Amino acid sequence: MSATRLLILGAVRIFQPVHGYFVRRELLSWRADAWAHLNPGSVYNALRTLAREGFLVEVGTEVHGGRPARTVYALTPDGETEFLALLREALWTVTPYEPANLLAAWSFAHWLPRKEVVLAFEHRLVQVDASLKSSQFAIDDLASDPRKPSHVQDHVRLIMARLEGEAEWTRALLERIRAGELWFGGEQPEPAWRSNTGILPD
Repeated sequence: MSATRLLILGAVRIFQPVHGYFVRRELLSWRADAWAHLNPGSVYNALRTLAREGFLVEVGTEVHGGRPARTVYALTPDGETEFLALLREALWTVTPYEPANLLAAWSFAHWLPRKEVVLAFEHRLVQVDASLKSSQFAIDDLASDPRKPSHVQDHVRLIMARLEGEAEWTRALLERIRAGELWFGGEQPEPAWRSNTGILPD
């Protein structure tokens, strides 16, 4: 799962038709450069790659003053399918060593029905619990091997601490979602930022 692909497709989906500079500026305002290691080059490369693969389409160019023309993109129907597949994969799957996946998924989870988001987070809690239990066995194995430096156990403990933090965050978020807070797909009235969702044909 690529957090960058999901972020680019999702940002284009919200603001389309949109050029790369706007996408980059928007994602920087989400601090995605820090948690997804997103840099200007990766944004523009991803846009070109996604267009080449048929998930985005170039719909024109924009020129402002003496600046170079900027290519404007929109999602294709295949791009919509890819976006939803990446979103669901990232939302439903715990990846302890890839925290950007969850952050990217939560950025766009509002496109999904409330019921699905609740079930996905409930499923994540089960996965986190299983990962914590298996990690403890890993620590026990490391501790029983005198050839292993003791600091290696702390690598696993750090991952466990992150998982415990995710579980605490998830439980608090689930309470809010179940209580009717936030906005999710299919609910009315739609917020203003949801209004620009037209998908262009092939």
